[in-house]
Amino acid sequence: MAIRSVHRDLPESIRVSLGSAIALKLMQGKIDAPSTTAYLMTYRKGKCFANCKFCPQARRSRSRADMLSRISWPIFPTERVLEKIQNIIGGNAIKRVCIQALNYPRVFVHLEALVKMIKERTNMPISISCQPLVKENMKLMAEAGVDRIGIPLDAATRELFDRIKGGSAGGPYKWERQFELLHDAVGIFGRGKVSTHLIVGLGETEQEMIGMIQKCVDIGVLPALFAFTPILGTELEGRSQPPIEKFRRIQVARSLILHKAATFENMHFNEQWQVIDFSADKRVVRKIVRSGKPFVTSGCPDCNRPYYNEKPSGPLYSFPRKLTEEELFGIREQLGLNGA
Repeated sequence: MAIRSVHRDLPESIRVSLGSAIALKLMQGKIDAPSTTAYLMTYRKGKCFANCKFCPQARRSRSRADMLSRISWPIFPTERVLEKIQNIIGGNAIKRVCIQALNYPRVFVHLEALVKMIKERTNMPISISCQPLVKENMKLMAEAGVDRIGIPLDAATRELFDRIKGGSAGGPYKWERQFELLHDAVGIFGRGKVSTHLIVGLGETEQEMIGMIQKCVDIGVLPALFAFTPILGTELEGRSQPPIEKFRRIQVARSLILHKAATFENMHFNEQWQVIDFSADKRVVRKIVRSGKPFVTSGCPDCNRPYYNEKPSGPLYSFPRKLTEEELFGIREQLGLNGA
């Protein structure tokens, strides 16, 4: 694609998460946990073509158009945002750019132009999180300079997927097709360079979620955990967040699986499908918990998504920074490990 064509296809406006806008000095404000990634979102007049029931950007959502999860994403001129990204090189905590993509007809054209223009100005690594790409377009994204791609599953089971974002929800997505895309992406970007989002609290059991985490890791996909967050105006606005103890156990299981210290197949679950034995060396479990690493934001390198799932006042499901000793003590309490 010629430079002139890239400029022509570049969208005039783009959304930037509130925390990223402050970090990039597009806005003034205070942030107690600065973003380590610049989070951008494609902009169009109107909402996404999809209808994921948890998402403020869903086609039938009554939520504010500037919301994604509980974060607001104000609109800025794209050229101004690109200039700010270029200016932060070497002098800012931001280490990566992540572009969230809505589903609409020209989204790939906009994504390709955005990636090429960012790469023209900086060597900062770029992640994209998107849905409607096909294998050929993923290859073009890699050639343009994207080093990591995210293709969300969100739900841990086929039935929940269909009900929450598939055909039963009025959405365009199919369970089998998502896995085809994930396999294709691993073939293009490599094992560990493809991620997927898994939302805890959509109605799955711990056993189902941990089983899906294992499946993703087995095929070379990095599962990033989110806690369901009810947003006013979405179809799931009345659903509660998951019990934090459930989220903590799943975070530990994910970490053990990623470090090959345990497998889903060897874990034990009770009659409520809660994990009661990770079937891992107890010293390894305690060491991993004490490190605090399972409980920080999961995703691409340098992704910390400050307060994406929770209010700064807490409770924090995923921490955007290193945990304090007091916070680690509280997590051990949630896991029943204090005194063990």
